Amino acid sequence: MAPISVQLYSLRTESERDFNGVLQALAATGYQGVEPFNLYGFSPRQFRERVEALGMRISSSHFPFANRVPVQQTVDTLGELGLTRAVGGYAPADFADLDTVRRVAEATNRLVDDLAAANITLALHNHWWEFAEFEGTCAYHLFQDLVPGVAFELDTYWAANFGAREPAAELARIRSRTPLLHLKDGPLTKGEPMVALGDGRQDIAAILAAADPDVLEWTIVELDACATDMLTAIQDSYTYLIRNQLAGTND
Repeated sequence: MAPISVQLYSLRTESERDFNGVLQALAATGYQGVEPFNLYGFSPRQFRERVEALGMRISSSHFPFANRVPVQQTVDTLGELGLTRAVGGYAPADFADLDTVRRVAEATNRLVDDLAAANITLALHNHWWEFAEFEGTCAYHLFQDLVPGVAFELDTYWAANFGAREPAAELARIRSRTPLLHLKDGPLTKGEPMVALGDGRQDIAAILAAADPDVLEWTIVELDACATDMLTAIQDSYTYLIRNQLAGTND
């Protein structure tokens, strides 16, 4: 089973108040890793030292988003964070139609080559808009086929596309290319807050069963917004995964 990390975007408000306290709470809960989107004023090396001093690791990083900054900035930052995989993602306008998808795929393949020169691989994180259909074709399926050198950090909540798609099936399609998973839960209704894993409509067990255990490296909890206390929801999500033996070890 893959170890459990948390996307720190979930705790952005809490981190602004007491970042060190957030890290300590996550370590005490049992989280084995964190995925930053912001370094809160620390250098990449300082950030890594703070995380590792608490017995956790940096699973992956959304800082910087690889397709939005110069390649060398990505390479330098990841080196300090101790990572060899960059993460990126695209805006709605990048998936506006199939011709646009093809152009974005060409640019992505160039980025893959540029990163490979520095021994960095690329994984892409999705939202819901990538799964739009044009002329009977799912835009993200076309994109996946056009970028064979790309890995994926599948966000399984957005892959459900508010109930229009089956996230386990979306994962199965790219299971050999998905080392990172984002797990969220909620009502699958656009604009409504998320909930702790196990309290919403997502079939978390089925999703994780669709992953390739030889490829999946990290199970990453992310809750964009909750109506309840966010730290409690993040802690409850960890408990749900451990209690149901869905994640939590490197075995």
